[in-house]
Amino acid sequence: MKPILALPLALALVACATPHRPSDFLTSYEGLEAREGTVRADIRERRDDAALAGVRRVVLAPTILMPDAKAKLGWLSESEQTLLLREVDAQLCFEASERYELVKENADASLRAAVTRVGATNAAGSLASAAAGFFIPGPIGLRVPGSTGGLGAEAELLARDGRQLAAITWNRNATPIGTDNPSLSRVGDALQFAEPFADDAVKALSASDARSGEIPKPDPCAEYGPRIRPEGWLTKFATGLYIPETSAAKPAKDESKEP
Repeated sequence: MKPILALPLALALVACATPHRPSDFLTSYEGLEAREGTVRADIRERRDDAALAGVRRVVLAPTILMPDAKAKLGWLSESEQTLLLREVDAQLCFEASERYELVKENADASLRAAVTRVGATNAAGSLASAAAGFFIPGPIGLRVPGSTGGLGAEAELLARDGRQLAAITWNRNATPIGTDNPSLSRVGDALQFAEPFADDAVKALSASDARSGEIPKPDPCAEYGPRIRPEGWLTKFATGLYIPETSAAKPAKDESKEP
């Protein structure tokens, strides 16, 4: 392999291998084991299949940003925090609603999650990456090393008595070589990873033999906007960038503006 190609590939592999550091959010970290076959994310999980078999109705708690993570994120604005947590909530709702009946009360279990790490996406590096994408077409893009961000998160499913039925820790960084889209938003990579985190989390928090079903009607996640967002794909095609305004969840309704 030529040295010029070996360097970015090595950087990509290092990014994939970054381990997740427990944040003390979960009620227990005992029994967590690495998920086999994962490459881009560090995933550790455990589940009690016998207990999960009896779970039908689930309540979703709002995702939080862990205090330790927030203390290290002096650059993260309130609007960026809201945008990120809203997207994680949306993706968890989308995924969970296809496996459980989502309710506000009288639930068999509660699903709660926390963002434990946010790696900033560099705007200047993203612009360079987007420009390069016009000259190197194809599904695999190149990102400027050091300009990529990431996301760390944890989630668990708790029984009514507070007993942990399943749990997951998850960590992923964008790589210099891959399909992670550059973004001018400092939380661009973290926002893009909300969907794969939610997908992996809900799988881990469901029985091993559980499968996704149809989207309920009416959609319990309608407040977050459409599940499929073609505007984001069109914007990426036109600009080479991930733009939250066209790709992320619909903002929460401002009740203070109600007449």
